[in-house]
Amino acid sequence: MFFGSSLFFWVIAALGTLILPWHMQQDGVSLATLMGLGSQDAEAASALWQALNFGRFWFWPVIAALVFALPGALPFANARMRGRVLIMAGSFGLLAIIAQGFAVGIQGWNHPFLEGAFGELQDRQFGMGLGGALGFIGFLVLLTDGLALRGYFKGDRFISGAVGVLIACIVIFTAWPVTTILAQIFTPQGDLGVADAMAARLFDRKIWGLACVTSTVNCGVFWNTLVLATSTATAATLLGLCFALIVTRTSFPARRALRLLTVLPIITPPFVIGLGLILIFGRSGVVNQLADSLFGLQLGRWIYGYDGVLLAQVFSFTPTAFLVLIGVVEGISPAMEEASSTLRASRMRTFRAVSLPLMLPGIANAWLVVFVESLADFGNPIVLGGSFGVLSTEIFFAVVGAQQDFGRAAVLAGIMLVIALCAFMIQRAVVGSRSYVSLTGKGDVGLPTPLPTPVRRIAYAIALPWAFLTITVYTMALAGGFVRVWGRDWTPTFSHFQRAFALEWSPAGALIFAGGAWHSLFTTIKLAAIAAPITAALGLLAAWVLSRQRFVGRTALEFALMLTFAVPGTVIGVAYILTYNLPPLEITGTAMILVACFVFRNLPVGVRSGVAAMSQLDKSLDEAAVTLRASTFRSLRTVVLPLLKPAIVTALVYAFVRAMTTVSAVIFLVSAQYEMATVFIINRVINGDYGLAIAYCSALIVLMMAAIGLINLLVGSRRLGRRQAAAPIGGRAS
Repeated sequence: MFFGSSLFFWVIAALGTLILPWHMQQDGVSLATLMGLGSQDAEAASALWQALNFGRFWFWPVIAALVFALPGALPFANARMRGRVLIMAGSFGLLAIIAQGFAVGIQGWNHPFLEGAFGELQDRQFGMGLGGALGFIGFLVLLTDGLALRGYFKGDRFISGAVGVLIACIVIFTAWPVTTILAQIFTPQGDLGVADAMAARLFDRKIWGLACVTSTVNCGVFWNTLVLATSTATAATLLGLCFALIVTRTSFPARRALRLLTVLPIITPPFVIGLGLILIFGRSGVVNQLADSLFGLQLGRWIYGYDGVLLAQVFSFTPTAFLVLIGVVEGISPAMEEASSTLRASRMRTFRAVSLPLMLPGIANAWLVVFVESLADFGNPIVLGGSFGVLSTEIFFAVVGAQQDFGRAAVLAGIMLVIALCAFMIQRAVVGSRSYVSLTGKGDVGLPTPLPTPVRRIAYAIALPWAFLTITVYTMALAGGFVRVWGRDWTPTFSHFQRAFALEWSPAGALIFAGGAWHSLFTTIKLAAIAAPITAALGLLAAWVLSRQRFVGRTALEFALMLTFAVPGTVIGVAYILTYNLPPLEITGTAMILVACFVFRNLPVGVRSGVAAMSQLDKSLDEAAVTLRASTFRSLRTVVLPLLKPAIVTALVYAFVRAMTTVSAVIFLVSAQYEMATVFIINRVINGDYGLAIAYCSALIVLMMAAIGLINLLVGSRRLGRRQAAAPIGGRAS
């Protein structure tokens, strides 16, 4: 079939190299610029036309690689010989594209040795565009096809291509920016040389200090971050597990509302949770005023510091743990639990010996994701941290403060990555190599075992008070959008909503979006809608590859997928600017850089959710489909994906709402043309316009709740063919 053949991707590479404009077009690609073969403007011409008509000889190796690849793309020669040709031509084409991109920039040669070798260059080139992208993709797939033809990846072209695409994406949009910012470690500082500056930054007492052991001062930011991340991950995972058990394994009457309430914090724009906590527990908050008036207690400013940041982070990240765990808890085989009960095991023993061990991959993955999120969290510590410093806030002040020391920011980011790597290795050690399969090709005819009474009571005791606190926080925070001036004038009003979302009619009868928030809202929805499916697709593809395939470098790829998650958003924003502000990939100020940031910043949640869900699927399901002569792609599409619907929902929901609500990663990347909703909100907060900011937040929350409902409706639910209990689950334990 042509569309699945090497020849098809050779045509893609030829289209990008020979016909389409190689460089990015400032005004976008139109029908007039699509045919870049005969353009009189070098920057709008194809690689072939630039080499022929403008003397840009550095494109000839790319064209030569394309010609060399043609015999391997034609399905006539011996497969192993074709594989050898495709590997050589694909590798050479990729290297030629990368080399020419880094060799020539907007001021000519980028490196002095090239000028010495070829002489002064009276020319320049900008970043790669549509032609360059298609050329790169074409050569990449030709390379992976060649590897498959040579017997690698079991000779499966789809697996080989999937691994190649994942590695290329991680290298371009994760490893490259992270390496760029980490390279700032090797910059001098003042009068200090590189080595002395590195030592001064790395062994700073503010990072490693332990004065808190013997006095009341704070410890170094390393210890603060480690303790906070561990506490947050443990508490949020426990809460997420309790909510998942109540929603899926009890007859709690309001479990649907509880499920919605659980994910509410994840769809909350910045500062709402912090503001709500301050209004409740702050120095003039409701709790402090009641304690003072009723008991004469002065609770002080305890909300500003470790306790307040921990509380806010648990609020913020419990939904992430819940989304990772819900599919795992639902996927536990009732037949196994019923078999345990048949062998006269009590409900408690069944839960402890069967159910809980099968949840271990989900628990470990949820803990890891929340731990890394806590490491990189910037918003909560900056609002509630007070004198309690963590690595993310120190990085922020190093980047935007008066010192503007990128070297210090890079050192702190490197420490954060080491912590994340250690957590990743611990998670792998905990999960181990044991089997957690509970979904096989056989039907599950058992009934889910009711939760033991002690477990159910503990889940209720932990989750329900937290749900009540969540309702209180949001009620207090969002009420500010419906009063004239919070704290001074309590007159009810809708004026804030009118200023944000006003609609008017022109004299010609056309609808005008006159409110100040419409532009940022439409931009945010559009970019989030583009990023979410890409994030989910890449994340679940990565989860399938990591769970089902064995190849050299698999563990390194798995950790690389966590890189952007382990670095604060502010650092990622700066890294993206430093990396993509100049050729060969010049996308700063465009929608592309925002979408890329969204995708690779939020990718790890889809990966970890997918890995947890894949651990429950028996490999025999895939193997049975392949045995019946289904291709790997078809078995993945028709067998595996329908069983991964909870993970698909998790990846889509998380990717969409995070793209809608993130601020730290994009605050440096937005432009006048692409203003994000969160940046608009933060600017209103800085100007003291809390009413309009909260009104905007309220509208976003309603919008994202509707989006979550739509995602669940479109994806649907997983059908496992299980019997339903005649009586409600949750009776007394035997």
